[in-house]
Amino acid sequence: MSDKQKKIVSTLRWDCIRLVVVLLAALLMSINIQTFINGGGLIPGGAQGLTIVIQRAALKYLSLQIAYSPINICLNAIPVYIGFRYIGKKFTLFSMIMVLANGFFVDVIPIHTVTHDPLLVAVFGGILNAVAITMCLEVDATSGGTDFISIFLSQRKGIDAFPIILAGNVIVLTIAGAMFGWEKALYSMIFQYVSTQTLHVLYRTYQQRTLFIITDMPDKVCSMIYSTCSHGATLIDGEGSYAHKNKKIVYSIVSASDTRKLIPKIKEIDPNAFINSIRTEEVMGNFYMRPRD
Repeated sequence: MSDKQKKIVSTLRWDCIRLVVVLLAALLMSINIQTFINGGGLIPGGAQGLTIVIQRAALKYLSLQIAYSPINICLNAIPVYIGFRYIGKKFTLFSMIMVLANGFFVDVIPIHTVTHDPLLVAVFGGILNAVAITMCLEVDATSGGTDFISIFLSQRKGIDAFPIILAGNVIVLTIAGAMFGWEKALYSMIFQYVSTQTLHVLYRTYQQRTLFIITDMPDKVCSMIYSTCSHGATLIDGEGSYAHKNKKIVYSIVSASDTRKLIPKIKEIDPNAFINSIRTEEVMGNFYMRPRD
């Protein structure tokens, strides 16, 4: 088998894995919507939240029951265009599959109340929501809606999208609170907080870590960092305070998800290397992010 054929087979295998994971994520998210969200009367954020607000408003004020899918697809039209135009075509395609499959499952699965405790609903609903979103992100897809906008602003414009998305969610929850009661709206805020914090723990691609590596093999370590994750490094001259031996310090900022691969490889190159990994709050300048396909 030629290298080209191997590459095609590898790509097809990865696309099949992506498809399966996206469908499982869509199923999990739809179960979460029909149990913890609709079963508990909560409102999630983003396009999903606005879809559910429109559904409930139509039912309450017009006695009109509207399916979830048509509303959600309409609300995702502009974000999908942004995805195709600016982020990546295959990335957007799998995200569209997620949106369509999620809508189908929501319309098919009946509403079921797991518990009547609103706090339990908010906490466990938020966790499941984050797990479903993480599954999508790990295979280069999203759950649609504001995720497209967030990635576009962070990757293409260098803008922190969190305040914008948060403001949009606050508006949706304010409308929901005025229409359906403030108690559920407040519990929905807990749901969103739990979901955001869980996602922050599970998915770390958009987080950065600063590595300080004291090693006797700085050139090999720098080459490995670049070949593994396409990030550069800076060499700093150092001196040990105990033995007063000259040392080289490798300084590099990498994606948090890359540290799982980098640290074992560094120890393979230099078993005596001293590694300090620090959480990075903000990076200004030319930081490489792997483009979406």
